[in-house]
Parts: sequence; C-alpha cells; structure tokens
Amino acid sequence: MIAKALAGGVRFLPMACVLVAAGGMVLHGPIPQLAHYHEFADSRSWLGVPHAADVLSNVPFALVGLWAAVRLSRPGVRERLGRAWAGYALLALALFATAFGSGYYHWAPDNARLVWDRLPIALACAGLLAGVHAETHARARPWLLPLLALFAIASVAWWSFTEARGSGDLRPYLLLQAAPLVLVPLWQAIARSPRRSRIAFGIAIALYALAKVAELEDAPIFHATGFVSGHTVKHLLAALAAAVIARAVLQISMRAPSSTTRLVGMLK
Repeated sequence: MIAKALAGGVRFLPMACVLVAAGGMVLHGPIPQLAHYHEFADSRSWLGVPHAADVLSNVPFALVGLWAAVRLSRPGVRERLGRAWAGYALLALALFATAFGSGYYHWAPDNARLVWDRLPIALACAGLLAGVHAETHARARPWLLPLLALFAIASVAWWSFTEARGSGDLRPYLLLQAAPLVLVPLWQAIARSPRRSRIAFGIAIALYALAKVAELEDAPIFHATGFVSGHTVKHLLAALAAAVIARAVLQISMRAPSSTTRLVGMLK
C-alpha cells in the first residue's frame, strides 16, 4: 500500500515542480533582460550580410524544421504518433520559423526584432511539451496544445509590453523555456518511456544546456577562438539538440503502431 501511495504521489511531481518554479518567480519579482543584450561579440559582415555568423548559423534550424515537417507529413506517421502528432508538428514548424525570426533579429539587433526571435522559440517549447505529454499520458487533454501555444505567445507579448515601459519582465518566457528541461525527463521516467527515447531526450537537454552556457560566454569564446563566438556556438548546439529530438520522435513513429496502443501497454 505504501508503494502504491508513493507511486501515486510521483505522478504529481511534475506539476509540483512547475508550481514551485512559478511561485519562486512570483516571489522573485520581474526578471529583466540582461544589460547590453544586443551587443554581440562577433559583428563581422560577409558578402553584405551584417553579423554574418550569428545570422547564417540559424540555417540549421530551417533544415531541421523542414526535414521534421516533411517526415511528419508522410502517410501513416500521424496515425502512429496519435495525439502527440500535433505538438510535434508545431515544434517542427516553429523550428523552421526560428531560422527566419532569429536571422531577422541578428541582422540588426533591437527589441522590436527580438520579438520575432523569441516567438518561434516559445512556440517550439510549447509544441515539445504538448507532444511529450501526449506520448506519456493515457488521458487525452485536447486543450493542452492550444493553451501552451497561447501561453507562448503571451509570454513574449508580456516581455515586449513591459520592456517598452522600461521594466522588462522575462519570467513567463523563461518559465516556458525551462519547463521542458524538467518536465520531459520526469514525464518519460514516470511513463517508463523506451530507454532509447529517454537517452535521446537527455542528450538533447544536455546540448541545450551547453548552448545556454555558450550564449552567456559569447565574448570570451570569441576572444579565445578568434573565429567563432559563443552566440554562434549556441545556435549550432541548439539546432543539434533539435535534430536529436526530431530524430527520436520520428524513430518512435516508425516503431510503434500508435501512441495510444503504446500508452495502454505501458500503463497496464
């Protein structure tokens, strides 16, 4: 009986983590954008493209997003992924859009352009959360994807609104970015997802964490290497993380007859 109670309590751990994080952010107060955020280390131009490395390093996002979208549109994939398909489709489209949004921003960095950089990133997080949730939960929640998508849009709109008034607040946006790093492995562990899938998502999370470190070390990395900046490395690592996730999702769609059948088997 104790074991059953503990197992039942574990199911609420992901939601508890979200509530604790959200509560901590409320108590912390507004989180502003870093000072001098738009001042990137590598300002070199190439073939008339300003900030060429930071602009062109977004191309992998377009390639990964397009590849994933094409594969997801193949006959039978939607049926095999079941309820998870819509979330992963949003992820693929958002990755494709990230290439253009981020490239547009880095061409001439400012707050107005940054909105179009952050919006597809937020939608990618929403799609990933919705897709993995559907993969790891037997109960259908058709409202989750639109709710997460609306939250993604609202998080960027809130930052833009508050930034324009001199007190920018990134809390909702940062919460959405951090959520997959915690919720995805927890959901997969609780649902006992296939080991290969958990390893792939773990690798992607590690790559994304390294990407964020590289972003914070933009100038030091550029000065150390002399040819590549931390922000450029961030784009490449984040795109690689997205490719790992896309490959894992597509492999899942090829192995199982449907997500519903798989979930029923796991939860028996």
